[in-house]
Amino acid sequence: MKSSKEEIVQFLQHFFTPSLERCEIEDVSDKGSTLLWKVADVDLRPGGTISGPTMMALADFALYVAIMGEIGLIGLAVTTNMNINFLRKPSGGVDIRGVCKLMKVGKALVVGEVFIYSIDNDEPVAHVTGTYSIPPQK
Repeated sequence: MKSSKEEIVQFLQHFFTPSLERCEIEDVSDKGSTLLWKVADVDLRPGGTISGPTMMALADFALYVAIMGEIGLIGLAVTTNMNINFLRKPSGGVDIRGVCKLMKVGKALVVGEVFIYSIDNDEPVAHVTGTYSIPPQK
């Protein structure tokens, strides 16, 4: 059962309010999502670049949103694997966008990828793959 962007936002506001404090869901599409992370000083590491944990958080959240868009509001879907390739230095202090596409949606596992971009550049700064475990449905 697919969920709309509005349904996902309402779910997150109720069950995980902090997730939307600095991250905006721009789009929920067929097997995909696009999110914007509003970069703050706490996201920067020495040298003025955006930290890896910030980019991983964006990717993980983009996967979670895409999964809820595809299979419904399954709160207990959990990350089982994440892999990130840092491709180039992101622009420090510039918001980042995560564009997610689900590659496989099974009954027990969902596999997807996320490209992360500085919003001032068309070239990705990171590529992330991730797997989520879906709890059995009764």
